[in-house]
Amino acid sequence: MEPSITLPAMNAAGPCIGPAEFRSRRDRILQTLDDAVGLVSAGDAGHDDGVFRPHADFEYLTGIVDEPGAMLLLDPTNPDERRRSMLFLKPLNRERERWDGYRPEISAALRERLGIEAIFRTDTMPRALNTAVRRSHRMACLHTPSMYTQPVSVDLMIFRKVAERIPGAAIEDRGEALAKMRSVKSPGEVALIQQAIDITGVGFAAMLRTVRPGVGEYEVQETIEHAYRDRGSRSPAFATIVGSGVNSTVLHYVANDQTLTDGDLVCVDSGAVFGGYAADVSRTVPVSGTFSKRQREIYELVLEAETAAIEAIKPGVTFAELDDAARGVITGAG
Repeated sequence: MEPSITLPAMNAAGPCIGPAEFRSRRDRILQTLDDAVGLVSAGDAGHDDGVFRPHADFEYLTGIVDEPGAMLLLDPTNPDERRRSMLFLKPLNRERERWDGYRPEISAALRERLGIEAIFRTDTMPRALNTAVRRSHRMACLHTPSMYTQPVSVDLMIFRKVAERIPGAAIEDRGEALAKMRSVKSPGEVALIQQAIDITGVGFAAMLRTVRPGVGEYEVQETIEHAYRDRGSRSPAFATIVGSGVNSTVLHYVANDQTLTDGDLVCVDSGAVFGGYAADVSRTVPVSGTFSKRQREIYELVLEAETAAIEAIKPGVTFAELDDAARGVITGAG
């Protein structure tokens, strides 16, 4: 029996965040730096799938998603207010761009589109950074510190080199500043999250129409992700999980190479990305379209536990308390 689902109407173009909000975010982080110099990296392009994904902090402060190697320099003591936020883009390479796509020149139009007045090429950044640090003698690492088994963050790597050359220059850890800002969502961000959820809902509705005995797990995955792309999502938020039978019990199963079998359950965990914000939805459904008595019993128990956790959510409650609320339902059922 085909499920009946009512989905919210969606704007084809979708919501977006404009330059004014990104400018406001930069102004807020400048205020938290307390005269220290900050540096936020977009990251470099990978070579695995050809898709560049900027560092989330860089995208949060600039809205830029297509400039590998870009850097944002935050200089709160700069006497020129227009240069307290400086964007540095890699130099143009027309020969390379014939293959990878053309990039815009620095112009008034680009400054207006990005809402950033001070835009330069990365080969001029060393002088600008040196000038800023000589003025303040303080550098603030905004990227989250790496574990000792990982490479150091880009800002720390650069700041260490600067500190070797400017006596008295100090490096500070401000890795929580952006995390705290990003934890409180603006109305624009909430709209983007809702759009990601709505797109995900379309994908899951398509999934329900596809699940049946004999269908491959990968076919279910492709159905969901095609629906995402068709509604304007750039990509899934993570590798879609479609686990049937015993695979439904594997937390991060990603092979998706088995065939759905009558009588089994299939667990689908997926989510769309829209405008840099992600959804994450998990659903378990019977391959045949109907739960067995035991399957429904377990399904209803898990649903009751989830509902108990949701109802316990309020300001000041810890994750451990939410876990206890859900776990108590399950342990109470024996």
